[in-house]
Amino acid sequence: MATFRTALLLAVMTALFLLVGYAIGGGSGAVIALVIAAGTNLFAWWGSADMVLRMHQARPVTPAAAPDLYRLVADLARRADLPVPSIYLIESDQPNAFATGRDPQHAAVAVTRGLIRSMSHDELAGVIAHELAHIKHRDTLTMAVAATIAGAIGFLAQFGMFFGGHRDRDNPLGGIGLLLALIVAPLAAMLVQMAISRAREFEADREGAAIAGNPRALASALHRIEQIATGTYVGTAERNPATAHLFIMNPLHGGALAGMFRTHPPTEERIRRLLALNPQSAAPAAASRPAQPGPWGRRAGPWG
Repeated sequence: MATFRTALLLAVMTALFLLVGYAIGGGSGAVIALVIAAGTNLFAWWGSADMVLRMHQARPVTPAAAPDLYRLVADLARRADLPVPSIYLIESDQPNAFATGRDPQHAAVAVTRGLIRSMSHDELAGVIAHELAHIKHRDTLTMAVAATIAGAIGFLAQFGMFFGGHRDRDNPLGGIGLLLALIVAPLAAMLVQMAISRAREFEADREGAAIAGNPRALASALHRIEQIATGTYVGTAERNPATAHLFIMNPLHGGALAGMFRTHPPTEERIRRLLALNPQSAAPAAASRPAQPGPWGRRAGPWG
């Protein structure tokens, strides 16, 4: 169902793009804008992993430097039937993580220092399993497609602002349609893009809980991350807000419109859905061991 909703949202963005392209640049203008936006985003997608990791000053982690973390990721990747991704560490006190890469063979999982310090073994496993679910579902590709279409719409809107758009008398949209295209369409595209991101987060929570074998641990991790992240500033994220949708929890400090433009579902709803899952139906994993102080120094959280 989540895949269907994502496909439907992508179809809506495509239809919106075609409408805007016709209103602003006519058929030829739409084609030119799509080619430019697609080329730009294809370049970004192909090198997105390296770019994002550099943006957040992430450094690679070797098995020798962090054997416990590496074993945990390798075990969860095996259970998810995935190649072991590259592992990176971000020097930030905010507990967070993200996955990036164009496909499972070129994937990376980045975790913050704050995540390792604040999570129990079970909670950390749940977070990493969530990121592996993104890799398994190729969500980075889905979001690249959404970004391509949204970028094309934004490009067309800027084109219309500078050159006045397509004013042929045969244009059925007329001046009002052109005005709406310039103002409303880019905003609508951004909202749809965020809706796609939220839909993929729900699906990654569900699949991640199955991989780790402990939905309650992931729910506990989300609760703990939100509690700590609210008061923790992340400079690299604030300087690169376009990467916020990659993280398991929005790393940005939102303003009054944060709810409308949020890239992630409400944490309460994510926790509710996780707690509604039947833990007995999930495959056993290393993350399902009894709660105990592990190498990360915490016991299980409120649902552990």
